[in-house]
Amino acid sequence: MQHQSVPGVGPVAVLVVTWNSAEVLPGFLDSLPAGMKGLDWRLVVADNASSDDTVAVVRALAPEATVVETGRNGGYAFGVNAALRAAGAWEDGYRAVLICNPDIRMAEGCAATLVEALGTPLPDGSAVGISVPLLYEEDGTLIHSLRRESSLSRALGEAVVGNRRAGRFPRLSELVTTPAAYAAATTADWATGALMALSRECVAACGPWDESFFLYSEETEYCLRAGDRGLRTRLEPAARATHLGGESRVSPRLWSLLVVNRVRLYRRRHGLAATAAFRGAVLLRELSRAALGREPARAAVAALLGGPQSRHEV
Repeated sequence: MQHQSVPGVGPVAVLVVTWNSAEVLPGFLDSLPAGMKGLDWRLVVADNASSDDTVAVVRALAPEATVVETGRNGGYAFGVNAALRAAGAWEDGYRAVLICNPDIRMAEGCAATLVEALGTPLPDGSAVGISVPLLYEEDGTLIHSLRRESSLSRALGEAVVGNRRAGRFPRLSELVTTPAAYAAATTADWATGALMALSRECVAACGPWDESFFLYSEETEYCLRAGDRGLRTRLEPAARATHLGGESRVSPRLWSLLVVNRVRLYRRRHGLAATAAFRGAVLLRELSRAALGREPARAAVAALLGGPQSRHEV
């Protein structure tokens, strides 16, 4: 695996969290040289106790990589933190950190575009602390990856109108669907975390990822925390990648975890009364979809009404 150096610029730590990822890893590793073109980079893989050949695949195809076997499936944030520690990301040697899902395939030069955007000053006095690319499904369909922070009006809008139709209106949906938002560099409250570059300043200011979120909402919490510190999330449309997982449907168990964690995160940032109203709006959305026979929504309703909500149930 060849790492291309840029004089006077520190390396980029490429961090990947794996769990039974042997099938998708070869393609990811094969795409790295082109995706990281123009950068000096180091690969760190944190494996959350895979039961397949994930670790063997990494060691065979990327012998220069640092492999961290965490010993248990402690969740995505747990894996990210293990990789950050192994990379020494809180030290001064790295220019940036790139966090990737193993089912990402970067287009040529994608990472360099993301890294170069970090630190860009913004009109409101903040700066770009997290940069993300345009993401596409395997068939070339654009993935709407930008999000607005949760609010009661947005939860109600999604319950009544649906998140995709409401996504054009900032007050009615978390999902950003406006075409113009994906045609230019666009700041957002947060973005899906399949591929994101973090500035050295962002990593230092925010510290570890929140491991209380086993899966889902961990990247939301991190982006919002960065924003609280004046480090914004921005889409860089010149950077592109394919996400094999994309927007495929999740299982009822995973969907219920996503919904419950969304409410948990809202509670972290708002009072009890506001959270009760928000939870009610989210429940309304899931009830309307459960009435149509959608199993993931039924599971989410059960979880919101006090059923099993363990963060380990994945």
